[in-house]
Amino acid sequence: MEIENLIKLIETVSASELTGMKYEENGMKLHLTKKKEQIQVVAASGTNMYSSEDGASVMSLAPQAAGNMMNSPSGTEEAKAGGALENGDRIPEGKIVESPLVGTFYAAPSEDGAPFVTVGDTVKKGQTLAIIEAMKLMNEIESEYDGTVAEILVENGKPVEYGQPLFRIR
Repeated sequence: MEIENLIKLIETVSASELTGMKYEENGMKLHLTKKKEQIQVVAASGTNMYSSEDGASVMSLAPQAAGNMMNSPSGTEEAKAGGALENGDRIPEGKIVESPLVGTFYAAPSEDGAPFVTVGDTVKKGQTLAIIEAMKLMNEIESEYDGTVAEILVENGKPVEYGQPLFRIR
């Protein structure tokens, strides 16, 4: 395929509603994919809903306080300073460890085993905090920060979503 034809093909796919395409000719293989645009809609409760061009929707399970912080121009400063929300509640201090995937949250390596961490434990960056089972694979969740476990935000054995807060580390 000549370069001019290749450029026309790329432009045509880009302008179309196609999200991807594969093409083979004389031993040459071409695979084009287009990223879907993600649109964020904030619901009245502060829960974030995301939808892509194909109409699929995903709901974020972030707490209402996080939604309020995102909508507030000074939300990040308030979080760092442990400030107050509009309704008078305090913003929890600390850093959040989020789920990197969808799966089932396990606080311990086995059903009868001791949990990896409990509230009040001191943790170091890279230390295992929990396991998330996804498609029969056990994925260790490691701390991204040094500090103390201030809060465990998920119950053992419960499903978790991508980006869902799991731990708060101070």
